[in-house]
Amino acid sequence: MSKKSFIYRNSLSIVLIILMLSCWAGQFFTGWKTENKELAEEGQALLSLGEYIHSGHFIQATFENWESEFLQMMLYILLTVSLRQKGSSESKSLEEKEDVDREPVPHANAPWPVKKGGIWLALYKHSLSIAFAILFIISFAFHFYGSLKDFNTEQISKHELPVPAIKYIGESRFWFESLQNWQSEFLAVFSLVILSIWLREKGSPESKPVDTPHDEN
Repeated sequence: MSKKSFIYRNSLSIVLIILMLSCWAGQFFTGWKTENKELAEEGQALLSLGEYIHSGHFIQATFENWESEFLQMMLYILLTVSLRQKGSSESKSLEEKEDVDREPVPHANAPWPVKKGGIWLALYKHSLSIAFAILFIISFAFHFYGSLKDFNTEQISKHELPVPAIKYIGESRFWFESLQNWQSEFLAVFSLVILSIWLREKGSPESKPVDTPHDEN
């Protein structure tokens, strides 16, 4: 593969989006079968593929996971600004200033907000965490909508009254769905931060060079 080709230059993002879409498709079809199996056991009408994509079951399952990923990334970005972990490849130096800490200087190839300055530069300085915060809020809202819809579908099938959104926000079921994912994301990041102190992966930017002492960042 030519190093100048589009695929080579973007191979990491291409592979990741293919893996994501493949898993999402698998989630969709297995979720559809699982939901229809439960409906059949309850004597309810089965859902078509088109109906399932709009169901609370699918919406809740999708955005419940996206929500935790975006929360993890947002907090990790913000926490690594000021917090340190001695010896971890994921941490900045304990003592020295790093390139990411310097103030931006306008130049010919700088992003346009840097050249523009003012409020645009102020926002751009924190645009990565802001973007993940927005994605988290959107995913959280859709997770809540899907979970509420799925819960009320179950309520109706039991011949019980649907629950309003203002009441459902306090339901343990909704927060159980969120917190079980949040804790796993924080555990995964913690594992990367800690294991990168002693373990190595040659060639990976997420690892220190193989011959680097354990106590060096």
